[in-house]
Amino acid sequence: MIEVLGVTKSYGSNDAVKDISFSVKQGEILGFLGPNGAGKTTTMKMITCYMPPTLGSITVDGLDVVNDSMAVRKKIGYLPESTPLYDEMGVRDYLNFIADVRKINGDSRKRAFDRVIHVCGLSQVIHKDIHELSKGFRQRVGFAQAILHDPEILILDEPTTGLDPNQIIEIRNLIRQLGESKTVIFSTHIMQEVQATSDRVLIIDQGIIAAQGTAEELKASIAGQMHLELVLRNADKSEFIAIVNDLATVELDDIKLQKNGDLDVSLNINAGTDFREQMFDLAVSKQWKILESSPSSFTLEDVFRKLTN
Repeated sequence: MIEVLGVTKSYGSNDAVKDISFSVKQGEILGFLGPNGAGKTTTMKMITCYMPPTLGSITVDGLDVVNDSMAVRKKIGYLPESTPLYDEMGVRDYLNFIADVRKINGDSRKRAFDRVIHVCGLSQVIHKDIHELSKGFRQRVGFAQAILHDPEILILDEPTTGLDPNQIIEIRNLIRQLGESKTVIFSTHIMQEVQATSDRVLIIDQGIIAAQGTAEELKASIAGQMHLELVLRNADKSEFIAIVNDLATVELDDIKLQKNGDLDVSLNINAGTDFREQMFDLAVSKQWKILESSPSSFTLEDVFRKLTN
């Protein structure tokens, strides 16, 4: 459905996206994951024909985004990170405006209105002005404009930014519902969004694809390690870092000094190594107190941090 091949996007001497390639199958929900400034929005803008790639090619259902841009745009519904709403307009007036732009007329317009009002849950606000709406309902109106022409593909850029927990769950459910009949790419830097919604995950960092696959496949990619969380008392931070850096089988993932002087430590440990006994002996020799020791398996957040640090 979507093929991105060897794509680079340059702004002067800066490459925002660097020779990336990936594909999205029909009916798939792809979670596009990366830290701020990683290249997610730039990639989405190229897919939606908002800007052309500097190098490489992008096709949507066999259509080139540069040579067949108008045909591609008819197949895509796009929700930018900043939802394009006009506060002074009513919800129905705004959707009528979008229908005019999309050249949806007559009975087709009525059917489109009935569909998006139902799918996006807008019946209680359809007669209100946009400036009266909560952030959650504004986002729903944004979804409505993106699907009004019943596109085959949805491109959603940070669709849950700024929402409260209840609104986030509502938007997650809406994405899953839309994904039953459409191909969806949505970008985020929030791990829970990807795990709760996507069929497959693509992680991008500094304009380069760091990994892609299902959440389970990505977690399995570092399954050769275990994770250990520690809380230590009477331990010197600099000394602890120096000791860990000398150990071949242990990697320091994170370390924080609490206000009371205790150390919160996160370690990655190679498979086949039980560091807990070694840690106990080390603590005894250094007169540290181990207040907590919690081994665990890796999460998608661990994968993300490992790949994007």
